[in-house]
Amino acid sequence: MATQPTTLAEIKKEIEDLIGRRVHIRANPGRRKIVEREGTLEQTYPNHFVIRLDADQQNRRVSYSYADILMEAVQLTPCDNVSASAG
Repeated sequence: MATQPTTLAEIKKEIEDLIGRRVHIRANPGRRKIVEREGTLEQTYPNHFVIRLDADQQNRRVSYSYADILMEAVQLTPCDNVSASAG
């Protein structure tokens, strides 16, 4: 996400704009562990959103809450932004 939204409503709006697009997820589940995955943002709900992971990933779907993004435990980036910044 380009700018850091400050409210859950702003976060939800930005995530809804990404439905159907490939995204890169960087999550911090705790204990100094960072998990990075890629998948497609499948659907949003009032309190969370669901991402379908690539076929080679262990889990098929993961869900995160909008509060995870607000607290910076999860970072979500569209894949076209990831490849542009890498090259």
